Amino acid sequence: MDTLSHFQSLEELIRALERERKLLQGLFNDRKRLSLRYDIARELAAKKDESLEFLRRFGVIRENGDFVELEDVYLKFFEEVLEVNEEINVASVKECIGELNAAIDYFQTENNPSRKYGYLKKVKSILRDISLKTLRNVIDLKRNIDNTYKNEPTFAIKKKKLVHLDEKRKDIAALITECEKVIDEKQSTFFLVAMDVQLKEIVTDVKLQLREVYHNLLELDRQIINYLNLIEYQNRLFEKVQKLKYLRDQMLLETNTDIRAKMIKRNPVWMEPRPRYTLKVSLSMLRTSDVGLKILQDIAKGKSNDRLRKGNLAEPFSKEELKEQQRILSMVDVREVKTAFLASGDNLFHFVMNYSGYRKLMTEEDKLVLFCQIAAQYLDELSISDELHCHNGIEYPLIYPKIT
Repeated sequence: MDTLSHFQSLEELIRALERERKLLQGLFNDRKRLSLRYDIARELAAKKDESLEFLRRFGVIRENGDFVELEDVYLKFFEEVLEVNEEINVASVKECIGELNAAIDYFQTENNPSRKYGYLKKVKSILRDISLKTLRNVIDLKRNIDNTYKNEPTFAIKKKKLVHLDEKRKDIAALITECEKVIDEKQSTFFLVAMDVQLKEIVTDVKLQLREVYHNLLELDRQIINYLNLIEYQNRLFEKVQKLKYLRDQMLLETNTDIRAKMIKRNPVWMEPRPRYTLKVSLSMLRTSDVGLKILQDIAKGKSNDRLRKGNLAEPFSKEELKEQQRILSMVDVREVKTAFLASGDNLFHFVMNYSGYRKLMTEEDKLVLFCQIAAQYLDELSISDELHCHNGIEYPLIYPKIT
């Protein structure tokens, strides 16, 4: 077995991938097939055999007989970055939770400020990684559930795959619960001690992200149950069709079943589209006959189309209607009433109910609305006591001007 070389720098890696982008794109597009034939890969490579040997030596591709394939590390990298991977990696999230516990323990044990900050930085990175991986796992899970139900042709395999995906869903939900438990348990011992502005934002974002992901998992649970029920229904229907076909082949369909009576009761004609028989008018009739001339005149005037008839149009506005009209509405100046109340020393409810400076006729309901408006808009200037009074079945607190 040949010893693989490795790229000396990121620049060298990017340059190599850029040079062989056509070959890598071809290999990636054919990843669902067995592999790409060597002669086709050779045509896609920039320097033919030299490029293939270079990529094989540096572990980008591998040869499998007469075929060429992408190495798993690059294939998984491309699928993960492009978010088209089908593998749900629950173990990576579990590993991150273990690393999070370890990094928190290292932070609490370390006394050197520089190394202590390094462990804090690692905690932040792991929290972001947990949030991102959990979200991607749920996205991949939903895509796999839909693809399995829609594209898997075998009922038995389709059902097993959905059950397996449901187990993955349960694993993700358990890891979310475990991660939230770690954050809550370390709240008093670590996060309160090491909490800075950035860590606080990260913890808040992670909690919100995990909560949203958990709600999506509940929806996926409902979707899986629905798909499994549909599979059972389709499976029973398929078995019935098979049995009917067997009876038909044995010429026992009408004697052993009531299919003829069932079909007589059905009337599927209403499901058929309504037929339209379009008859084209003769051009000679339109040119030579009086009836044709009348039809053309009606069309020209728009009489054949209700939307074009002038009779359906509204009359134009008159000059009087276009003149500017003003309407004066009498309103209460809330700020003016509030200012008078602050100078009165009375409680707000009694003042509003007995104020004599209103510029319009105020009903009791209007005064109650004004009381609520002042209490809500100028809360900073008011002092609300715990004492409650009652007026006509309405309970209200005593509110006084705030003493500064």
